[in-house]
Amino acid sequence: MKVENEEFVVQTDVAGQPFVNAHPIECEAPNEQEKPEPFASNVKYLVVGIFFGIVFVKAEIVSWFRIQEMFRLDSFHMYGVIGTAVCVGALSVFLIKKLSIKTLQGEKVQFHPKTFSKGQIYGGLIFGLGWAVTGACPGPLFAQIGAGFGVITVTLLSAIAGTWVYGLLRDKLPH
Repeated sequence: MKVENEEFVVQTDVAGQPFVNAHPIECEAPNEQEKPEPFASNVKYLVVGIFFGIVFVKAEIVSWFRIQEMFRLDSFHMYGVIGTAVCVGALSVFLIKKLSIKTLQGEKVQFHPKTFSKGQIYGGLIFGLGWAVTGACPGPLFAQIGAGFGVITVTLLSAIAGTWVYGLLRDKLPH
């Protein structure tokens, strides 16, 4: 159980005894949007998500066989997709910064510096291992389920369980 206030998170351990984390509540990538959007505006995200799901299926990005080809170094297909995404993302960030592009609500987009930690190496290895074993990473999971690969629901539930376990162990892990 968590009880949050402005400065501390109060959690209970397995025995129900409260303990207080000594650090303030922080998010590494806070949403600094000031103007709230009405709930109906979420439809645009649903439409874009459905569009990307269709593109993922048609481009075989959600194909278990394509992902296995990538990890066996048998095909360039997925490396081309990932490389293109990295280039488009880098170009987008560059243009947002250079042209001071604002959000749809007219707010400034802010980028914050990130710090490196060895925990990112461990997390990346675990992520890559899970991706190689299941043939799915978090983005295409929903497209795979939507395409009729019901067994991927096990992967989705495992990802949710892993996130929950990380939340339990976060203070004990290297950051």
